[in-house]
Amino acid sequence: MGQFQSDHREVDIAELQELYKTFVVECPSGALFLHEFKRFFGVTDTTEESLYMDNMFRTFDTNEDNTIDFLEYVAALNLVLRGKLEHKLRWSFKVYDKDGNGCLEREELRQIIAAIYSIKTGATAKDETPLLTPDEVCERIFELVDENGDAGQLSLEEFIKGAQKDQWVMNMLKLNVNPSGWVIDNRRKRASL
Repeated sequence: MGQFQSDHREVDIAELQELYKTFVVECPSGALFLHEFKRFFGVTDTTEESLYMDNMFRTFDTNEDNTIDFLEYVAALNLVLRGKLEHKLRWSFKVYDKDGNGCLEREELRQIIAAIYSIKTGATAKDETPLLTPDEVCERIFELVDENGDAGQLSLEEFIKGAQKDQWVMNMLKLNVNPSGWVIDNRRKRASL
């Protein structure tokens, strides 16, 4: 049980230019809209994953104009590439806290874990069932992290401290905000159709 170090990486001008080129190709209007964001990840509007993507989009859309512009895109990448662990965990908490009340309720956590299981094939070993169900993951996290024993809510402080003290909790709570694996898998699926 130790502290985890975040990846620190500098983004140079050439990489920034390449990011801009990619962004412009994917978003010729200069803005990424929610429906495009969902399509990018292969998520339909009729699924539980859609709510997860709504929350993720909302956290990236810092000026609340219902689009992600290039500056917001770069800020999100900065979090992924250079952000400190605590910042990544704060961001994860914000995504999980769907109602924005500053507490993470058991049902919010369960729904997000279920959505992540549905979106990411990494939740299962190849050709096997999930190691734990979303309910089991949620219960275990609350057992390990809920310091004040209110058994129904996690505060931001409990969330961060719990993730930092237990590797398994860290792996379950820290969102992987690098979409490259999802994008590659979804493009392969589309190409095979």
